[in-house]
Amino acid sequence: MQDNLQVSMDEFLPLRDVVFNTLRQAILTGELKPGERLMEIHLAKKLGVSRTPIREAIRKLELEGLVTMIPRRGAEVAQITEKSMNDVLEVRRALDVLCVELACDRITEEELEQLKAACEAFEAAVKTKDAKKIAHADVALHDIIVCATGNQRLIQLVNNLSEQMYRYRFEYIKDSSQHERLVEEHRVIYQSLVEKDKEAVSQAAKTHIDNQEISIIRQIRLDRQKS
Repeated sequence: MQDNLQVSMDEFLPLRDVVFNTLRQAILTGELKPGERLMEIHLAKKLGVSRTPIREAIRKLELEGLVTMIPRRGAEVAQITEKSMNDVLEVRRALDVLCVELACDRITEEELEQLKAACEAFEAAVKTKDAKKIAHADVALHDIIVCATGNQRLIQLVNNLSEQMYRYRFEYIKDSSQHERLVEEHRVIYQSLVEKDKEAVSQAAKTHIDNQEISIIRQIRLDRQKS
């Protein structure tokens, strides 16, 4: 998989940050798979850089929990475990419920229009069957709800968690059997916000995360059987 990697240069960022962002994105989207070894020489050659920024990037990825150092093997992409997923989703469930409840009181007509358009964009993305496009549309939709809370501290917390959440979201989105369910859940959340039904939107947000958890656990166990 490492042969598909391409570094996206940014003249405003130091090289070590560019390499870090490239490897991080590859892990989050599954281009670099759980358990895959990160060999400094190979990555340096592939990305056209020296080993120093690769080594620095791997160290930062380890701090984020995306890379694990294995004795006598070196760096590997961290496994997606049920425990790590549960830890993230427990927090995400609580934050999502808070977001939709606050948005129920505070969302503007303009934001509701944006949310409606985002639901339609998500449905269009689903038809492409392109997991990256679907994940991007899903993030954009949820960002509208988070911003509608008007709570800067909450927005910051969700943004910090969303990068970790992306990896699990991507596992869920890879399961095409769940796409129609996702579309319907988004519709319910949108309609509940239109109707200012706090109880309904709160339940819809919980169900949304609960279904993701079930699907990702199934995916993790399937991957475990294959390996």
